[in-house]
Amino acid sequence: MPDDASVANERPFVSLLRALPLDPAPPLDSTSFVSHIHFVGGEKGGVGKSVLARLLAQWFIDRSLQFAAVDGDLSHGALVRMYADYSQPVDLSNPESADQIVDRALGADRRVLIDLPAQSVRTLWTWLSEANVFAFAKEAGIRMSFWHVTDGGFASVGEIERALDLFGDRFEHKVVRNLGRSKNFTQFDESNAKRHLDRLGGKTIDLPELDGQAMYKVDRLGSSFWGAIHSNGEDSLKPLERQRVRLWLERGYAQLETLTDAI
Repeated sequence: MPDDASVANERPFVSLLRALPLDPAPPLDSTSFVSHIHFVGGEKGGVGKSVLARLLAQWFIDRSLQFAAVDGDLSHGALVRMYADYSQPVDLSNPESADQIVDRALGADRRVLIDLPAQSVRTLWTWLSEANVFAFAKEAGIRMSFWHVTDGGFASVGEIERALDLFGDRFEHKVVRNLGRSKNFTQFDESNAKRHLDRLGGKTIDLPELDGQAMYKVDRLGSSFWGAIHSNGEDSLKPLERQRVRLWLERGYAQLETLTDAI
């Protein structure tokens, strides 16, 4: 988490966010920071948003990529619990708190990872539109991506379609099919949401399934995936469970690396 001094240095940028809604963002000079903000969402609860956010965090760490994590899920807070050294909570309904997402992107050339709570798209849209964040980010050279995590079910696919309609080409879109929740994604593959995603130039990847018992133990430990693999003690993973987590990370990383230019 950034120290008080670094936050203080970043705060002058926040005044730039106070433009009237839909006003053009003030131009920044050629020394502007270039960062990439990743919103991990999925309006339907339980589709695996936090698992993907944790996978991305671990990938950034293992690839030595500078990043900051922001946990918008105040009820569960997986990033704050399991990647505490990199994370801070934000309240999307509070503009001053939500502004810290952009603060982190302006503070350095880095990736900013946001784990969104379920049913948060409208709250997110209110913050984005009232502060004119899309225009501001474009002027600042900040890329913005939205990761739609899905279980392939009717409700989940419908939420993706509504989010694509709402955000359009303001985001770079990635759909993540969570194989830990379903093996059949025909409903998504044949949907209007998929066709809309293709028109927007969006990408689709799979989130591999991790053995349920191994995932349960990782969650119970409340640690990063690396920490769980290297944990000791009564509740630590057994040797083959460690191996399963390692293999799962490798498969997940292989999927992410098909999107390297988009991350």
